[in-house]
Amino acid sequence: MTQTLTRSYDSYETARSVVEALEAGGVSSADISVVGRHAKADDSNAREGAGIGAALGGAAGLLAGIGLIAIPGIGPVVAAGWLAATAAGAAAGGVAGGIVGALTSAGHSEEDANYYAETVRRGGTVVSVRVADEQVPAVEAILDGATPIDRDARLAEYRAAGWNRFDETAAPHRSTVI
Repeated sequence: MTQTLTRSYDSYETARSVVEALEAGGVSSADISVVGRHAKADDSNAREGAGIGAALGGAAGLLAGIGLIAIPGIGPVVAAGWLAATAAGAAAGGVAGGIVGALTSAGHSEEDANYYAETVRRGGTVVSVRVADEQVPAVEAILDGATPIDRDARLAEYRAAGWNRFDETAAPHRSTVI
């Protein structure tokens, strides 16, 4: 049986290093996804994503295929993998749900999916991995070893500011992205 493990990070660079560690640890790039904000995404047209993988440090594996997509409520993001393809497909088809729908389809609760989408909207990067049960401890060690965002603390921050769920009709959040 497989499960989906997801963590969010404050910087794209941290997420990039996590993806590289996962691949070095034997996780197939087909089972890894990354979606996040990066200054290059804000400075570029989301249709001009070809070749951005090399510019963002992806010499091989998943990161070599990273590109730019636009996600409703988030704006342009750097993304690669099955999660990105699902979110982009929903956006292109005008299907409601986008990134939240992709995350819930992958097995996350609606609350978690909204948290991850909002974290990307505010400048973070999400790494999501599909793993067999026997791989969970090793993959969690890699994901958690890079000091992901403390979900509960960040949710408390968001809620204290009046947030209650990701709104894909909202304007993209303009924060400092790395």
